[in-house]
Amino acid sequence: MKRLKQRADFLAAAAGHRAPAGGFVLQARDRHEDGPVRVGFTCSKKVGNSVERNRVRRRLREVVRLSPPEAMRRGFDYVLIGRTTALQMPFDRLVEDFGRALRRVHASRPDPKSQSVNAGGTPNTTPHRGAK
Repeated sequence: MKRLKQRADFLAAAAGHRAPAGGFVLQARDRHEDGPVRVGFTCSKKVGNSVERNRVRRRLREVVRLSPPEAMRRGFDYVLIGRTTALQMPFDRLVEDFGRALRRVHASRPDPKSQSVNAGGTPNTTPHRGAK
């Protein structure tokens, strides 16, 4: 597992699938390559001062570290956006929420076989209105 550090990677992940959970929001993006899993962590200043933001990020890093390796898919970028509630939540609940969020993100990934095809024979990857 590698860490995301470039702003462009965080922005690209923001355009992917989202799964809100109690203490964080999980964003995931398929890079369409067979590279390693990459994970990024962030918190806005709304979460609190630097001590609280760092504590939230440390808790989220530990949640990811303890997750089973097969839960995250190769070639994906994941970003966890920390929330204030992550400080008060029991750690076991954060771990459960992370597993649930991963399942939701991967379940919302469209099946390539069911994509519509444009007149030129290429798959239509433009999302329709109302799709998230």
